Amino acid sequence: MTLFGVPFSPVPFNVGLFDTYPIGTILRIGEDSSFWIGAFGGLQDGVALLTNALLHSNIGTPIGCPRPIVRIPIRAITFVSQ
Repeated sequence: MTLFGVPFSPVPFNVGLFDTYPIGTILRIGEDSSFWIGAFGGLQDGVALLTNALLHSNIGTPIGCPRPIVRIPIRAITFVSQ
């Protein structure tokens, strides 16, 4: 599908960041001023799912308690690492 001669894709470009990670892989997923560490649960409806995830500040300090499921909007993701 094209829009004004430019290919249009409703899927954000950073979805490709998850291509090589199997379900259950422990990942760090960054947002603006923090990052989550948890087990990759897949992609669904424009969000990345993490299970047993814990939020950390940019300096690495844990914030709060682990959460059973976290939904992170794909458009808000700044990095993904293993």
